[in-house]
Amino acid sequence: MPGALATVIVFLTSAAVLVLEILAGRLLAPYIGVTLETFTGIIGVVLAGIALGTWLGGRIADRVDPRRVLPHTVILGGALAIAAVPLIRWLGPSLSGTGPTGVVVLTTVGFLVPSALLSAASPLVVKIVLNDLALTGHVVGRLSAIGTAGSLVGVFITGFVLIAAFATTPVIIATGLGLVAGGVWLWWYLRRLDHDRSHRGGAGKFFVIGGVIFALLASGAAVTASGPCQIESAYFCARVEPDPNRIGGRTLYLDTLRHSYVDLDDPTHLQFNYIEVFADLAAVIDAPAGLRSVHIGGGGFTFPRYLDVIQPDSSNLVLEIDGVLLDLARSDLGLVTSDRLEVRIGDARTAVRGLPDDDVDLVVGDAFGGLAVPWHLTTREFVTDVARVLRPEGLYALNVIDRPPNRFAKAEVATIAAVFAHVGVIAPTEYLSDRDGGNFVVIASQSPIDGVAIEALLTARNAREVLLIEPAEISDWIAGAMVLTDDHAPVDQLITTR
Repeated sequence: MPGALATVIVFLTSAAVLVLEILAGRLLAPYIGVTLETFTGIIGVVLAGIALGTWLGGRIADRVDPRRVLPHTVILGGALAIAAVPLIRWLGPSLSGTGPTGVVVLTTVGFLVPSALLSAASPLVVKIVLNDLALTGHVVGRLSAIGTAGSLVGVFITGFVLIAAFATTPVIIATGLGLVAGGVWLWWYLRRLDHDRSHRGGAGKFFVIGGVIFALLASGAAVTASGPCQIESAYFCARVEPDPNRIGGRTLYLDTLRHSYVDLDDPTHLQFNYIEVFADLAAVIDAPAGLRSVHIGGGGFTFPRYLDVIQPDSSNLVLEIDGVLLDLARSDLGLVTSDRLEVRIGDARTAVRGLPDDDVDLVVGDAFGGLAVPWHLTTREFVTDVARVLRPEGLYALNVIDRPPNRFAKAEVATIAAVFAHVGVIAPTEYLSDRDGGNFVVIASQSPIDGVAIEALLTARNAREVLLIEPAEISDWIAGAMVLTDDHAPVDQLITTR
């Protein structure tokens, strides 16, 4: 085998493994969400596949002629990569909400064997190329470096280009079919080089034809296996569903989370309790010049649209990381942006850093990746930046989701209390007593918070939520809770989802 061909095979098979690893996160997200545990499980399973494949590939290369095995390995690896799509979509709903176990099971079913087969290509190629034991170090070192380079290219192209430009399914199908086509060509090419005709048995041809047929059938299954996404972005699997009980009602789902509710006919209709709490908080803020608010996370843009209608002199800046969600909100949720309702696309952490000091009356935190607030938006350093942006009388309101023992909610309150002089929590009594969980609204200000006015509004609408604001009660509730920092913010480990 020419050295250039060996280089190409190792480079492309290594790149394909990392393409599949990155895309596995998007394929699994609609069923098990996007958390640190998700990527930990995926990376662990794919690494296990790489280790298994290189080990078995090396053993096989020492027992049979690797030229007979290599093309079939590439063909089968590509075909099984395509089959991962329907397999995960058929199995995914039954494992939704199972946490790390579901991640490992789904990744194993979908990607362990393809990763192993494609990783087996490298030791097979080494055996083919290695003709002189004196050059073992040179050959193994060079091909190992080429494999690593292919992995890097696979990561960068997938993460920076493919996910942003294309849906997951066609990328996986294209990758798999490319591998199958390459394997078929390699089989034909090695047969031509086989002058003693020892590799021209009918079994090999039958396997190649079967592999191609299987890849085509898997592609058809991947296309027809319906996934939950209406639209897929670099960050979310998103869909909008109508409310059968309300003509204008629309619910936005992001991956596994029922994220937002919008009434197309009535922007003042607030379906979710925590959004009603946000509305109560906005009502008690004294802003004679018009309420100036910053919203961290857009989603369905329910609350900024509410403020735009209720307080026409308000200005609302929404920081949303996903431009596709903005397009979806405009097309399916009736969002109309204006000078009073501005949307900036980008990460809120860096966007807040660029806002002026003492300029905002209300900062609303409602950004989520799955059930968790993105960790870099939970830390003391970020909260300090939020405090800088707010006027001294301004209010920070943050929505967090947790379940008993509510460790994340308490850690976030402790973190905010390390920055702001006055802190409160609004949630149902059973949440605050650790008997149940759900949405907690954390509020904070450098000035005293008008708890009487807030409680009056909660009472007026018969809200389930109560206000916990007394310093002693807050101290008791967060006793022993950690303060989250940029150096240590294990949000996914703290949050309890079931």
